[in-house]
Amino acid sequence: MPLFLRNNSNLTPIEKTNFSLEKELQNLIETNLQSVFNCRLVASEYSTGVVHAGRIDTLALSEENNPVIIEYKKTVSSDLVNQSLFYLHWIQDHKGDFQLAVQKALGNAISVDWSEIRVICIAPGYRKYDLHAVKVMGANIELWKYTLFKNGTLHLEDEFQASKSQSDTPQITNSHKNPAMVQAGKKAALTKATGVYSFDEHLEGKPSAIRNLSEAIRNYILSLDEAIEEVPKKFYVAYKISQNFVCLEPRTKDIRLYLKLKSTDIANAPRSYRDVTSIGHYGTGDSEFTISTDDEFKEIISFVDLAYSKVGG
Repeated sequence: MPLFLRNNSNLTPIEKTNFSLEKELQNLIETNLQSVFNCRLVASEYSTGVVHAGRIDTLALSEENNPVIIEYKKTVSSDLVNQSLFYLHWIQDHKGDFQLAVQKALGNAISVDWSEIRVICIAPGYRKYDLHAVKVMGANIELWKYTLFKNGTLHLEDEFQASKSQSDTPQITNSHKNPAMVQAGKKAALTKATGVYSFDEHLEGKPSAIRNLSEAIRNYILSLDEAIEEVPKKFYVAYKISQNFVCLEPRTKDIRLYLKLKSTDIANAPRSYRDVTSIGHYGTGDSEFTISTDDEFKEIISFVDLAYSKVGG
């Protein structure tokens, strides 16, 4: 379906175009890393040395201090996936080099979290053979498809993420369930392919009321969009598209939700809200909501929706 420009009651198709040079795409993403993927730039055109004789397009650090590799192509090419996997293996064997690059770019206080390495490919499309290959190889790789329009609009579409591969999705056949909730249940059964934590681990030892409420919150978030990915971490569970927009932290007596919202986004703040912009906490996001009942969650659903919409949902 083409993209249309609306002028009152008239719709005009917007023509597609492409970057003249691949470097234009790279510069645009690197300049806007925070907005697009919520990452910090570590290095551009990073050399992997004489032996490997490679050059990583973009090295970055995620909001959770995980290494990030980004590779670009302005044409459909299998080289993009192959190069990305080559650099993934390189960085796994050169953690010290990456740590030094992080310290040089971002300061000595940052400690890299190696529990996950994020590999992002950005291209105008992918061959079916490449899509099949990344599905079966099990690497933590993301394929993003871009479209550039003549009016300057850049559209990024999530083409594939390893942790959301449907090949391992359990089948839920209860026809009496809400289809959106069934789909959410399918996705909720998946955990990060390369991760060491799971959603269920965060519920171990918690009272049944907290477990049930956590499940309800999880199902609601995942039902918002099939592109939403669940990423269990050590201290919380993150929900993301290109970046986290909500983090869930089940506790013994309540649940903390951290939303990617500023204090100015919170109109008529409920009692459960706290601005944690300058307060240390585990989840990513500056708005904290502490809830323990279904009614309290219903009070903040509009803020969950707002956080989702602000990251491009």
